[in-house]
Amino acid sequence: MSILAIVISLLLLMFLAYRGISVLLLAPLMAGLAVLLSGDAAFLLPIYTDTFMGALGNYVIQFFPLFLLGALFGQLMADSGAAQSIANGIVKKLGTHHVVLTVVMACAILTYGGVSLFVVAFAIYPISRELFRSANVPKRLIPASIALGSFTFTMTALPGTPAIQNAIPIPYFETNSFAAPGLGIIAGLIMLGLGTCYLQSRVKKAAHNGEDYGQHTEREVDASDEDEPTTAMPLPVALIPIVMVIGLNALFTYGVFPAIDLSFISEEFENVSPSGQTGLWAILIALLTASTWLIITRWKHWLDLKASINKGCLGSLLPVFNTASEVGYGAVIASMAGFAIIRDSVLTAFPGNPLISEAMAMSVLAGITGSSSGGLSIALETLGSEYLAMAQEAGINPELMHRVATLAAGGMDTLPHSGAVITLLAICGLTHRQSYANVAMVTIVLPITALISVITLGTLFGSF
Repeated sequence: MSILAIVISLLLLMFLAYRGISVLLLAPLMAGLAVLLSGDAAFLLPIYTDTFMGALGNYVIQFFPLFLLGALFGQLMADSGAAQSIANGIVKKLGTHHVVLTVVMACAILTYGGVSLFVVAFAIYPISRELFRSANVPKRLIPASIALGSFTFTMTALPGTPAIQNAIPIPYFETNSFAAPGLGIIAGLIMLGLGTCYLQSRVKKAAHNGEDYGQHTEREVDASDEDEPTTAMPLPVALIPIVMVIGLNALFTYGVFPAIDLSFISEEFENVSPSGQTGLWAILIALLTASTWLIITRWKHWLDLKASINKGCLGSLLPVFNTASEVGYGAVIASMAGFAIIRDSVLTAFPGNPLISEAMAMSVLAGITGSSSGGLSIALETLGSEYLAMAQEAGINPELMHRVATLAAGGMDTLPHSGAVITLLAICGLTHRQSYANVAMVTIVLPITALISVITLGTLFGSF
């Protein structure tokens, strides 16, 4: 009965989230439904106040600074004109003859530099629209082009990316954001290369069939409430904050923190393990420094600096609490008797290779929640210690477990009910029927191909 209760609550969570109901409300309601159906109604309130809210609070405590600084940096990049300058610079370099690659690379540079994927989508879409129209390429391919550059290799594969998906495994595996850099680069190249080739083939097929940009009412989400960027920023200057994010992250990860004896922190703070936190600290320092640099160097050019800062900070609240609510839901499900059976089945499904078991768990939960960060957080919160123990027993480097976890979470997370997919299509003014098949190819099929490649290489040669 407990297993049936879990299945019913999960299916309802997926269905209602797809229908647009906020996960802030859905997560506690579906967790409560699972408790009621399992026959534990007497414990409903304490499970909510202790288990659900406890897990939600712990997640916020751990990751809110990263959400906050990431959203702030993204807003400052947009409002300073840096994001627009980078996008325009790429357009000038690549021109209109390679519109797909132009859009993909513009999105990739911005997201790898720490700009929120939703900020990137809003910033790049108007440019994409004009590029595709001028090149007479079907508009229906724009969402897939943006998704390839924003939702795939820069989010889960490339070493050092400040994306939250790459930061979540750090405290569980005591790794850093550069975990398994060689395998991450290989996975990134697979996604970028195959994704670009696939989309180019769609462009050629459309041209062969006589399909043009198409007749559209341009009913995309109105971004007119977004402040116009300040005065234009030179491209080299616009790239500096992105270089700072990646460079400072690497400097503190491999240079500063390893050179300092941090044992005194554990003596003063019993619950803090520096080895499990320095990876996060490095990202936070990099984002804060880059944000400060933007504020100071553009001091005389801001239209309304206070508004930009407030908007960036407030923009972090919904994403962090959405994900934290999903983590709370996962904690309730994990406390139920039926979950022990499911957990044991997953953990023992591939006893010889915990990498495959981990990939399956991350993929399934990311698909169910429609969120890579949500699925990854739930899976690691409930199974992280088991997977670390399995890796140590099998002699597998935790860095490899880290990279496989992030890649797996970035595969099935873009099923049709995914909030990111729904938002992207809304920004572009297109429907699932028009564009989802191509989005699914570049954000599900190809990332899973890259994941399989990394598991194979990791099994044969270990982490590198």
